[in-house]
Amino acid sequence: MVEDQGAGQQELRGTDAVVLEYRPTVGDFASALRARRGVSRASRRQFWILGCFAVLLALQIAVQISGGKAAPFPLYIGIFAYGTLILLTPWLQARQFHRFAERLGTFLVTVTDTGVTVTSDNTTASVNWSAQPRYRETADFFVMLSPDKNAVAFTMLPKRALAAPADVDRLRTLLDRNLTRV
Repeated sequence: MVEDQGAGQQELRGTDAVVLEYRPTVGDFASALRARRGVSRASRRQFWILGCFAVLLALQIAVQISGGKAAPFPLYIGIFAYGTLILLTPWLQARQFHRFAERLGTFLVTVTDTGVTVTSDNTTASVNWSAQPRYRETADFFVMLSPDKNAVAFTMLPKRALAAPADVDRLRTLLDRNLTRV
């Protein structure tokens, strides 16, 4: 049965399909999660709260400088801890995703006009375009995103996994034809 899947992959390579093969790294997941942040309402809300904390901190420092009453020290620690946690969240989540993906082995991703098929050493999953109807491109990745407000589901397509530089343009064309760029 594994041989049949391999033969099917060979047939797809001859068509308009784009094939990626890679072993995901923590950096891959961190980059994909950072790309997802731009479309996630929850992430935008976190940054708004962080911005409000920064303004409050600046106001408190200004009050202290002008001779006013100092804020309690735990407030400063809380603001620093919240900011640090927000900035480290993609990396912390990426480590968790990587632990899971590491057990799956090498990923073979085939992108066609009907959708995306992700095959690993242990699993196979197909994603129709309607399940992840939008995507974001970064310098190193294409990240397909689910339509929900927090983009809970995503599929990462690292450019480094493409066989030839021309495949980046072919993949972009396929994604543009079937998905909305965000």
